[in-house]
Amino acid sequence: MTALPATVHPELRFNSYGFQLRRRFGYRVSKVNVDGGFTCPNRDGSKGIGGCIYCDNSSFSPGNTQATVPIEEQLAAGMAYHRHRLGSERFIVYFQKFTNTYGPVEQLRDLYTRALAHPDVLGISVGTRPDALSDEALDLLTGLAESHYVCLELGLQSMDDAILGRINRGHTLDDYLQAVSRAAGRGIELCTHLIYGFPGETRSGFLKTAELLAGLPISSVKLHQLHAVSGTRLAELYARHEFIPVTHTEYVATACDFLERLPAGISVQRLYGSAPLAIRIAPTWNLKNNQMWYSIVHELKRRGTWQGCRHAESASQSADKRQTLDVASQNCRECAA
Repeated sequence: MTALPATVHPELRFNSYGFQLRRRFGYRVSKVNVDGGFTCPNRDGSKGIGGCIYCDNSSFSPGNTQATVPIEEQLAAGMAYHRHRLGSERFIVYFQKFTNTYGPVEQLRDLYTRALAHPDVLGISVGTRPDALSDEALDLLTGLAESHYVCLELGLQSMDDAILGRINRGHTLDDYLQAVSRAAGRGIELCTHLIYGFPGETRSGFLKTAELLAGLPISSVKLHQLHAVSGTRLAELYARHEFIPVTHTEYVATACDFLERLPAGISVQRLYGSAPLAIRIAPTWNLKNNQMWYSIVHELKRRGTWQGCRHAESASQSADKRQTLDVASQNCRECAA
């Protein structure tokens, strides 16, 4: 068998973020979620109201992270959990809920520096929207990155502006590209969040995202299936049969197709999303996270493929398409002349 790239885990067949952190720092590192009490410009009226059609933060946030609890207490509880469960030695504080650069820079500095003050914390990871990243916030993160690990997690979700409009996302692909450009070269690692299974989305359309990321200074990616939880507009669409979730088989196949096209140097932080049973509407695959994780691993093994194995091929195809378009465009200009 062809030798796997050095970044690809030999058993998992993709570049696992946890594997990468362990190799980089020399010990087990876990991310600890905290709630900084932020809101979102797509909820408070500055960009929109109601948020994205699928959004309910309780569907992906630990129950013991609440904004009313001081950051230090949230952090202590999270670290104790990961120490006991995984034997983790160091931690990255993950500001997850809503838009965690959406506030005065003084508020951001207070929260970030308090999180970094703990001796067992080696860095922070900040989840945000590409259209809510001020110059002041970027400068703050740049300064912190001089002495700590800093990861900026940008929620793109889809590169298709039509889909972004239908899901009430409130930003465009260009907003994301501008945010990446502004954050690049500052010592900050960049993570991109993606979701597969939006109404009207095709597998071929989604796979173009791997080609997009291949040309950007992205360090890691998070991917999960679209799922509906109670109280969201997506749940209403599901009840009216206007949202049909992808099947488990379709999702696994698409995730593997995506990984094969994703450069091996980009680490994978997430491959599956779940929601508490009490609010989960669809899909109902009833798989634990490790079962979903390994269903993708087993499919890669069955195929005999790995992350990045088709990257050169897809890049070549994209170049051929661009060349064809350039020739066609030139011919049109000559005809017009």
